[in-house]
Amino acid sequence: MLSAESEALVRATLPAVAGALDEITTRFYATMFRERPELLDGMFNRGNQASGAQRRALAGSIAGFATALLENPGTRPDALLSRIAHKHAAVGVTDDQYTIVHKYLFGAIADVLGAAVTAEVAAAWDEVYWLMAGALISREALLYQDAGVRPGGSWRPWTVVERRTETPDAVSFLLRPADGEPAPRARAGQYVSVRVRMPDGVHQLRQYTLSSDPGGELRRITVKRATGDGAEPDGEVSTLLHETVGEGDELLLSAPFGDVFLDDPADAVTPVVLVSAGIGCTPMTGILAHLAALGSTRPVLVLHADGSPADHALRAETHALVERLPHARSVFWYERPGPEEPDARTGLMDLGDTEVPDGATVFLCGSLPFMRSVRGQLLAAGVSPRRIRYEVFGPDLWLPGTAA
Repeated sequence: MLSAESEALVRATLPAVAGALDEITTRFYATMFRERPELLDGMFNRGNQASGAQRRALAGSIAGFATALLENPGTRPDALLSRIAHKHAAVGVTDDQYTIVHKYLFGAIADVLGAAVTAEVAAAWDEVYWLMAGALISREALLYQDAGVRPGGSWRPWTVVERRTETPDAVSFLLRPADGEPAPRARAGQYVSVRVRMPDGVHQLRQYTLSSDPGGELRRITVKRATGDGAEPDGEVSTLLHETVGEGDELLLSAPFGDVFLDDPADAVTPVVLVSAGIGCTPMTGILAHLAALGSTRPVLVLHADGSPADHALRAETHALVERLPHARSVFWYERPGPEEPDARTGLMDLGDTEVPDGATVFLCGSLPFMRSVRGQLLAAGVSPRRIRYEVFGPDLWLPGTAA
């Protein structure tokens, strides 16, 4: 927890720091990458930098952590820390990099806020930073240990044994360890980082959820091509995977990470609700496959929204998995319905007449606007926020009310 002196100073200066965080993080990344360009090679995603997503995620995490320290001084925001730690482990963050970040972040704070950053104010925010960094370093060390890899060294080559087109913009890659060693332990709903070399020689990485049952020696990822809208560029990694990777090629994958997963025994009875939109279906398919492999008899409700049946990746597989589970059912929403799904509902997901099982654990994945809308509907239906677990693709920009 913060010292009493630092708590008073952070409380007094939080509005000013929070209000300037966008400018601070912009300057932080610009200066750090100018002086340490090697960090863009295999560590930071250039697409997230160009779109500003990484900058906003960093700002949100700093403000969220400081606010949580002030509102609940006797506790740490473990949900926020856990999510960040898993993301960091998936890209190979190491202890020494926290010192690098500290140098450039606090330099940017001093540049932007100027004389307002007295020695006492700087010391108070330094305490906030190292409380957060220390907690993350400890968590990440445990994650690396649990994965059986050294910090920053979880990369292994995997061979593509099958490539399958799911929709016009989504492709699945079935993978086997290329080194002949056993596949690392994974939990249904977790993700891996994929590290590829771009045409300009710079390595880039992206996280993709395991979209099949994580048991056994084969793993699958399902990749949607990320298309820019003019203001943002096309996704570098997804484009390269779609255009150049096929059967027999090798990919570098990290160990599996992610704190949103289903890891219950076969005899668990708690109902499960899987809610997704678009390519957010991938962790849900992995969870369904895991439940089917266990022979689970627990109640399962699958809710998915998409543009059309043709856009719905893994649609046929979802139906097949639901049929294998004795107490599972599915409901789909499509903005442009088609004859392939005569029972689907039209438009955006509306849970007004959908009964959510009492006491269910809800898994939620999709775009931020979708998750904000559906989470609000779930809360209005009486679902406890503690039972809603969500996954965000890319930097976590924080859903209101969930960081605590």
